Amino acid sequence: MSIYHIDLEGDILKVGFGSTLATGDTIVRNVAAKLDEMIASGELPGGSLIKINGRVSVLVSQVLADKLSKLYDAIAVFDPKIGDKGLDRYVITVSKHPNYIVGDTLDIVRSPQPSSIKVVLCGFANTGKTCFRDGLKQALLQIPHAPESYFISGCPDGDGSWYSETARRDPDLATQLKAQYKAGFTQEFAKLKAQEVRGINTPIFVFDVGGKISDENRLIMAEATHAVILVKDETEIEPWKELCGELELQVIAIVFSDFFGNHDVVESEVPILRGRVHRLQRGEDVSQRLMVQAIARLLVGFSGE
Repeated sequence: MSIYHIDLEGDILKVGFGSTLATGDTIVRNVAAKLDEMIASGELPGGSLIKINGRVSVLVSQVLADKLSKLYDAIAVFDPKIGDKGLDRYVITVSKHPNYIVGDTLDIVRSPQPSSIKVVLCGFANTGKTCFRDGLKQALLQIPHAPESYFISGCPDGDGSWYSETARRDPDLATQLKAQYKAGFTQEFAKLKAQEVRGINTPIFVFDVGGKISDENRLIMAEATHAVILVKDETEIEPWKELCGELELQVIAIVFSDFFGNHDVVESEVPILRGRVHRLQRGEDVSQRLMVQAIARLLVGFSGE
């Protein structure tokens, strides 16, 4: 099974993580070896500009920049957060070419694609939305031939995707960094986050929001198409269902978060998916939980409609 995919389509290098999970050092070696093979075979001939599109880590970006800057005068990287309707937007990150300035953007007309499904994970505080989001991200990567997916945090609380990975290795450091990054949930933040959500057009896009029903969350959630509601008990369902109805979001799953449970349960699949997920503990890999995998399959199904 592949660790990291690299394919050249025209002048766009399509990249992305495979279904096999690996540590950063293994991924870096895999990327370097793959690029060396492509260079040796002439598949990467060099030229004035190459565009990179896909998911990269900081480590992978370093290897790509090192190898490709020796072949191409300029490198542009796709930024899904600043795109527009019908357009993919690339940012020049490396350049020795007079026509390409670092920081400039390139607008590329997007090839026709199926509509994007934009899913918000919502619910009151302490239901484990961040942990669930990170598990869902990994579960989708493990589904063969699943459509491209993209995940972000819609909260100003420092719980980006880095948090769970850091917490698994160093919980104290993760807590310290989160405190440094934590910011107030302002209208300005909400407007910027809503703009970001609006501009992302990957086939499957998932984001979580803060644990309050507020004007700020309304603004961000309005850019979604579907919703998954996480709750601790039945009384928490209706307020979020009402908000999703107000925003015309299709609720596709209701998940009961049982921190002290010891197994998952899928209770029903129609008219919507309902069930229980156990122990959403920050820092733990929950991608193999029955309910997480059920929603991952559900999103793949929706994206193919």
